[in-house]
Amino acid sequence: MGNTKILIADDEARMRKLVGDFLKKEGYSVIEAADGQEALDLFHRNDNLDLIILDVMMPEYDGWAVCREIRKSSQVPIIMLTARGEESDELFGFDLGADEYIAKPFSLRILTARVQALLKRSGNSKDVKHFNGLKIDDRGRYVYVDGVSIDMSPKEYELLLYLISNPGRALSREQILNAVWDYDYFGDVRTVDTHIKKLRLKLGGKGEFIQTVRGLGYRFEGGA
Repeated sequence: MGNTKILIADDEARMRKLVGDFLKKEGYSVIEAADGQEALDLFHRNDNLDLIILDVMMPEYDGWAVCREIRKSSQVPIIMLTARGEESDELFGFDLGADEYIAKPFSLRILTARVQALLKRSGNSKDVKHFNGLKIDDRGRYVYVDGVSIDMSPKEYELLLYLISNPGRALSREQILNAVWDYDYFGDVRTVDTHIKKLRLKLGGKGEFIQTVRGLGYRFEGGA
């Protein structure tokens, strides 16, 4: 669990400490935000967040606004905390993309159980991969560079996924062609070079993770 990072956003310092200390004892890594703006800043600076706990009533931006902004680029699990327990509030939160809704006061053990269930349901350990600012979420086929969603064609995504699934391994153009385009493809292996070029451009600075192996093909070196 030590690699599972949770962001807690609540303007009440006592509540942040209470929840944060309990989650740390359970083995989670925790970062804290005191208002909505700080929550968004931390979200954009940490592309390896596994779950976010948001208080609804916060200064700068409230929890609703933070949830709405996060959902523009990420499907990271979100738990909303609120002092109000009205059904309309819960429905509003779910409409914005929240995954769970817990009314205060609540049991810390119940909160932890919800966190564990949500992480298990999201399958974060297997389906989300992080490489120094590059994030690939295979649950929804999302790709993020420094928190910004990158639009990719199906083949570009499959090519990237194949490369990151073989980190540090020199892959020939023929291997890549067979794996991504399958054995029924009769085109030229230069189509691999064309797609690699497009992929590097879309990844911006992270495009350097895809290294050329002279006389053979390509290798992915992104670091964990």
